[in-house]
Amino acid sequence: MTRLRNTLIAAATPLALLCACAQPDGAGAAPGQSASQASAPTSGEGANYLVARTESYGGFVPPDRTVGSLPAVSVYADGRVITEGPVPMIYPGPALPNVQVTQITPEQVQELTRQGAAAGVRNGTDFGRPNVADAPTTRVTVRTEQGTQSVAVEALSESQANDPMLTQPQRDARKKLSDFVKTLTGLPGEGKSQKYEPEEMAVLARPYTDPGGTDPKSPEIAWAGPALPGQYLNAAFKIGCVTVAGAELDKVLTAAEKANAMTPWTSGGAKYLITFRPLLPDESGCSTFTVTKGNR
Repeated sequence: MTRLRNTLIAAATPLALLCACAQPDGAGAAPGQSASQASAPTSGEGANYLVARTESYGGFVPPDRTVGSLPAVSVYADGRVITEGPVPMIYPGPALPNVQVTQITPEQVQELTRQGAAAGVRNGTDFGRPNVADAPTTRVTVRTEQGTQSVAVEALSESQANDPMLTQPQRDARKKLSDFVKTLTGLPGEGKSQKYEPEEMAVLARPYTDPGGTDPKSPEIAWAGPALPGQYLNAAFKIGCVTVAGAELDKVLTAAEKANAMTPWTSGGAKYLITFRPLLPDESGCSTFTVTKGNR
């Protein structure tokens, strides 16, 4: 299977200094490193630096529905914009998500970082806590000259403008951030979007339960990848994770094309429901879902 390899490294050149100095969550040099050593990008990875992202998590949704969810928008240093595209309104839905990639210009990427800083995406900004229960949290990340800045805001879209729990400065901060999120989710790409072809796929498996009812059941498919369920991400819900890449990924994708979201997959004498989660350019391995936000 041919991989989509967007190698527009030249487009990332204007961002070299911006991306090189950024560390996760504004972290500085590691012990024994100089600032220049800590900021130097790994050779060949400049295009994969995450520049901006918006995503949601939490709220009144069970973990088995949210573990492995895709960020709404991810923007990279070479101008790639990766989002989840539309899916057919059928039940059960397809097994594989529709992940799309479009392209913006280097100038647009730089403008996003400027807008993000102006919108208050920086450590310590006070967005308050509105009087809204069970609403999701919106996390916005922007890579700036000061490092990676990230804010997590409860009920960004659900809170009322006159919420008595919020001060006027907090309301103003929320409005600026909300406008920036709308900018991210409405980015115009250059040319037609293309299917995102990941180099690595996470496979999130949980025990299969017969849904009952009279609807026809999806036929079982024998799992051809690593033994399931793999490493548990959420032991309470028995959600496990394995990853596949290379020829093994090709084999798994071929089988998944014939499956749907309710297909029972058999492995080691047990049945599993599987969520396929393409790993994005800045992600690697099952630790993607355990190192941030307690099982994103």
